[in-house]
Amino acid sequence: MNLRNVPLLSLHVFLSAVRRGSLSAAAREHGLDRSSVSRQISALERTLGFRLFERTTRRLAPTEAGQVFFDRAAGLLAQLEEARLAAADVVGAPAGILRVSTSVAFGERWLLPRLPAFQQRYPDLTLELMLDDAVVDLVRESIDLGIRLSPSVDEAAVVTKLMATRYRVVASPDYLDASGPLSDPKDLSERRCVCFTLPGFRSYWRFRRGSRDTVEVPVRASLMISNALAVRRAALDGLGPALLADWTIEQDLADGSLVDLLPDWQAAAKSFDTAAWILYPSRSYVPAKTRALIDHIKTCAARGSQTTSAGRSRNR
Repeated sequence: MNLRNVPLLSLHVFLSAVRRGSLSAAAREHGLDRSSVSRQISALERTLGFRLFERTTRRLAPTEAGQVFFDRAAGLLAQLEEARLAAADVVGAPAGILRVSTSVAFGERWLLPRLPAFQQRYPDLTLELMLDDAVVDLVRESIDLGIRLSPSVDEAAVVTKLMATRYRVVASPDYLDASGPLSDPKDLSERRCVCFTLPGFRSYWRFRRGSRDTVEVPVRASLMISNALAVRRAALDGLGPALLADWTIEQDLADGSLVDLLPDWQAAAKSFDTAAWILYPSRSYVPAKTRALIDHIKTCAARGSQTTSAGRSRNR
């Protein structure tokens, strides 16, 4: 067996096929057609002298030997890629493709408005945004950097806090004109609200002020929506109060399109301690392109926490 003449692409294609469980998915990842991927796998099997996959009509799974080869080859290729990136960072500015994963709402409302300055500074860097509300496996999907929203993150990745987040109960000025203000969170139990369908958002909202105990208020939904951007749209259209994260509505509060109904209270669905977290695959070397985006969005988040106003209160 001689691997010196095996193209690196064949090895990368093999790793992708194992991770994704599909030759078609591996072909899409590398911009190839399925027949080309199949030929490369077959050629690699002939060189190695053993089968790499058990092929059935329903699934593609590595053989025992294929799994052993994958476990060793994945680490070696990762080291080789790190060596390439380290060398490239020495001779030039960040370039290539940077794959970033986050939720649809966070990507549209917070991340995208902060990218023009980054792209002006790094014109040779192409950002590929993977906007999905599902939790994405960073290694499996070849993601360079992820941003998650939750109280905490427990993953086999490097995790750093981007910023704390806060929830607010908001409504449009037209809604306030028609229905009147709130003086206490308990007043919400008499209103018809716009609710996110996630557990914890659709039945009870929690409030606290200073050192007081948490107040749990039952809410009645006139409309339940599975998408945070659509919840925001419904609130803007005057369909009722909504519980939304500050990063979703910061501009709406600043320009008066939405009003914080209970500005003196902290609001939450489950936990008051929520945050946006930066994640990237655990590796000994972090590429300059990844470091550059981390530095940029951390700077943006720090500026936002210093300059973003709490919005307008209009309980009249």
